[in-house]
Amino acid sequence: MKGVAVLRGWTWRLPALAAACLAAVAAAGPAYARTLPDSSHGPDSSRGTVSAHQAARGQERARQQAAAGISVPSGRVTALTGTRTVSAVAPLAHLRQADVLVVAPKALPAATAGQLRRLPGVTAAQPADAARIRVNGTFIAMLGVDPSGFRGFAAGPTARSNGLWRNVADGGIALSYTMGSQDKVKLGHPVKVDGVRTERLRAGGFGTVGIAGVDAVVSDPVARSLGIPAGNAIVVSAPHADLSTLIKRIKRVLPHRAEAVSLVAQRAVTGTPAAAGTAGAAGSASPGAVGAVGAALSRAELIRFLTAAESRVGMPYVWGAAGPRAFDCSGLVQWSLAQAGVVMPRVAAAQAMTGPRVPVRDLRPGDLLFYHTDPTAPDYISHVAIYLGNGQMEQAPEPGMDVQIVPADTGSEFAGAIQIDPETAASAAASPVG
Repeated sequence: MKGVAVLRGWTWRLPALAAACLAAVAAAGPAYARTLPDSSHGPDSSRGTVSAHQAARGQERARQQAAAGISVPSGRVTALTGTRTVSAVAPLAHLRQADVLVVAPKALPAATAGQLRRLPGVTAAQPADAARIRVNGTFIAMLGVDPSGFRGFAAGPTARSNGLWRNVADGGIALSYTMGSQDKVKLGHPVKVDGVRTERLRAGGFGTVGIAGVDAVVSDPVARSLGIPAGNAIVVSAPHADLSTLIKRIKRVLPHRAEAVSLVAQRAVTGTPAAAGTAGAAGSASPGAVGAVGAALSRAELIRFLTAAESRVGMPYVWGAAGPRAFDCSGLVQWSLAQAGVVMPRVAAAQAMTGPRVPVRDLRPGDLLFYHTDPTAPDYISHVAIYLGNGQMEQAPEPGMDVQIVPADTGSEFAGAIQIDPETAASAAASPVG
């Protein structure tokens, strides 16, 4: 019962569930053969982001994936398929951009999704179940979904993977590519999930959804069996809307304690969205300047931040770790800034929205560098590093490697850089997806 909380900021007393709901969870079936479903092609994945090290890291990643039983060619989503009948899932009609997430501590009124669909600029609103829940010992954000209705909101390669969504519908759990590969999860093997009781769900696929921080997706019936509130979230697509205005309109429709947060970078004042997959607000900033989005780190904060970060060099990379003796990439950023009194969201995709974009020519120590390293979500920001100055950056690269200082990389996987705005960072950290 201690393993579930409604995303961020809400703890939740888990109610007793009806026997019918528990029976809806699909039992583990016969052994499956590992195959690859149809999906689109994307760029090669490289958890490390420094060009000079890419070949060595690629070999290390291949070794780790082989040891874990993971096979993910470039741009492919891995899922299990087999000979027994699996639940039917509707074919993908078209992709939708996930622009706003609505989330509440309990079920939203049934009419809410329909009200949101009628707002100007909204093209779709898909109900879901959302919570932070412990999976393999680490708290992650999980969504319970109707696979047929939700798949179009996922990143392209993941959305197109029929096998992955069929396995979700059949009672399995789909994990993000990063969690699956770097937490050494094996396809077809049980994953420990702590809900109202501890359950073991079959790992049915690795494919990143592309919504900041979401590392697992299950079906609605499985979400019920875990104790996740039914229908307490809605994913909204409004690709051409002014998000600042839209979120104000959405909040007028929502009940008390429900929140609506942007899932894409946007200018704090105008609400103009940035291009998908880029870091920072829609404008650029002069490092150290005070502008519409707020102030940069003070000199004292900057010194404490960089001193703390550099003190962690040589410590091991562990997926999901946020210090003080082990880190993943975004955990290193969050912990180091906390030593300077700056509150930061947990995941790289959310950290990319914590300040204005900075051109490479204007990089200053303390800026954050972001990268696309996930072949199942090519536009999703999945890695972050800290710029130290003099062409150097610090990062927690991947399993088997330690926190390191290396030449800064602005190559093909580079998604942009930001200047940290403490006020924006604190706001992002307080949001349900922070």
